[in-house]
Amino acid sequence: QVQLVESGGGLVQAGGSLRLSCAASLSIFSFNVMGWYRQAPGNQRELVASITSGGRTNYADSVKGRFTISRDNAKTVYLQMNSLKPEDTAVYYCYANGFDDFRGQGTQVTVSS
Repeated sequence: QVQLVESGGGLVQAGGSLRLSCAASLSIFSFNVMGWYRQAPGNQRELVASITSGGRTNYADSVKGRFTISRDNAKTVYLQMNSLKPEDTAVYYCYANGFDDFRGQGTQVTVSS
């Protein structure tokens, strides 16, 4: 069974930074795409960032220039979040699409004003 485990969430003041990690139970190159989406209470799910197996990245307009998705050469995908805003507050989920679709349990990010 494929597992994705997120870590790195927490409480930060506006303007601060956090780095989320997503550890997969198998090689990240087993998937076509990995990425992050977020969901805040009462809001629709928003795709934040993604990275393909070939390394192509994509970002939501709301985070461009502030967030960076990256990966190591093994089993971890990262989301570096800088210049955080209160509106970035949400549960952040790691996902992976490939031979099936997977997602993690989520990690809470709270940005105080």
